Amino acid sequence: MPESATALAIRPAHVGDVPLILAFIRELAEYEHAPDEVVATEALLRDRLFGEQPAAEVLIAEADGLPAGFALFFHTFSTWKARRGLWLEDLFVRPQFRGAGVGLALMRQLAHIAVQRDCARFEWSVLDWNTPAIAFYRRLGATGQDEWTTQRMQGEALAALAAQARP
Repeated sequence: MPESATALAIRPAHVGDVPLILAFIRELAEYEHAPDEVVATEALLRDRLFGEQPAAEVLIAEADGLPAGFALFFHTFSTWKARRGLWLEDLFVRPQFRGAGVGLALMRQLAHIAVQRDCARFEWSVLDWNTPAIAFYRRLGATGQDEWTTQRMQGEALAALAAQARP
């Protein structure tokens, strides 16, 4: 792949992109050394991204007409700012397109969406071992939020706590 693609396009995903989105998710999981953690299916993605109440949105990057990467994002809310935020859940660029401006184009489009929708902030997480991504984000002007730690509850722990809720 050349230093920059001759034709780079970023577009919103449509329901016909579900197989491609799932392929990107699986490729990202491979990159993050967690391929067995993907339980998403085309049916689930179709419903959750394009059903009655979409939970997230997806941008597709195409370089020279080929699917090069994707970004999956959704809105958060800041109580202190009383405004929405934009949360980038996943950003992935296929290896052969890295260094060609695909990730930058996706991030620019996401920033544009955040500003256009009057979001107070644009945030995401990055694995601490992913130094190329961290360096990329720093070049864009992002800052690490080291004073915050992500907490997660899932599986049995989530079910156990939910079972303690009052009806």
